[in-house]
Amino acid sequence: MDINGILREAQERRASDAHFVSGLKPVLRINRELISLENFDVITNDDMWDAYDYFLKGNIEKDKTFKEKKVLDCSEKFNDIRLRINISYSDGVPVITIRLIRNELPTFEELKVPDIVRRMTAQTQGLILVTGKTNSGKSTTLNALINYINENENKKILTLESPVEYKHTSKKSMIIQKEVGAGGDMPGYSIGTKNSLREDCDILVIGEIRDKETLDAAIETAESGHLVLGTLHTKSCAETIDRMVNFYEVKDQTTIKYLIASLLKLVVSQRLIRNKRGTLTLIPEVMVVDNIIAGIIRKDKLNVSEIEDAIQSSSGNGSIGLINALAELVVTDVLSLDQAKAQIEEKNVEILNRTITQLRMKKEEPHTMM
Repeated sequence: MDINGILREAQERRASDAHFVSGLKPVLRINRELISLENFDVITNDDMWDAYDYFLKGNIEKDKTFKEKKVLDCSEKFNDIRLRINISYSDGVPVITIRLIRNELPTFEELKVPDIVRRMTAQTQGLILVTGKTNSGKSTTLNALINYINENENKKILTLESPVEYKHTSKKSMIIQKEVGAGGDMPGYSIGTKNSLREDCDILVIGEIRDKETLDAAIETAESGHLVLGTLHTKSCAETIDRMVNFYEVKDQTTIKYLIASLLKLVVSQRLIRNKRGTLTLIPEVMVVDNIIAGIIRKDKLNVSEIEDAIQSSSGNGSIGLINALAELVVTDVLSLDQAKAQIEEKNVEILNRTITQLRMKKEEPHTMM
């Protein structure tokens, strides 16, 4: 199998992912569509083991981890891009999925990330979370935030990533990046987060908060006067709060709600969807944790709908509700109405329609003559 040739084509066609599966030709994902590379041969079982050797490069520890756990995440470099590689089994043969990460970070303007997200990094302590489902651009946004801080503030930034995707160069800030996992710099996120307290960092970046131990350590770090940036695999701001609380047993949830309410500063939940032109558009939902949101979080019974309503009606503090974000993109002809409706529950369609009508009326209002 011509692995270099496949990766070159993936790079040239600006694919987000490449898939190696025995019995199929190589497949690229381009703007969310799967494209088979017809100019390459069908991949065999032997090809897959050759690809496995190609990416592990004789690393005994990674090989041992894969054989024991039957899954492995690692990183590699090809030309001027980084590869995030996931290897698993299917019928006893490796399956390899590769995320292509270009080291040129897009600007905030290009990403269409609301400016409130960038401004909130001026916080000296607390917790800021970037959330979304797989392939929603969380890592890109998080690294754009790191780059912005690096260019504008004199801080020590420590990142824990699995694997390291964008390689940052220290500018105005000092940046130390650590890879988490087998053969990496830290065995796990929890240990790395706890150790950060001894490393005199100003800002800790956690690639993914995936368990109670890591969240505990993140909260302890934020409590001790640091700014913590992290990601969670959740589909909305309200669900993010629910997920954090439910990491804990019922008897501990009252305490953790008070800690979250006091330490959490901002959550941005993002989606990447195909627009009317067939390219990808970022849909941001932003929750600035003000006194109203904090009060809802502290309640005995956490109400996701109440949080969503509070976000939708709190545009004055910088919050952006999902429906407002979708309505704006429909009015500006980026999304069709059907594309917007597909992102919300049926019960909210009428609210979306009403919001679109209000925005259109507002844009059509004549300017008052002086």
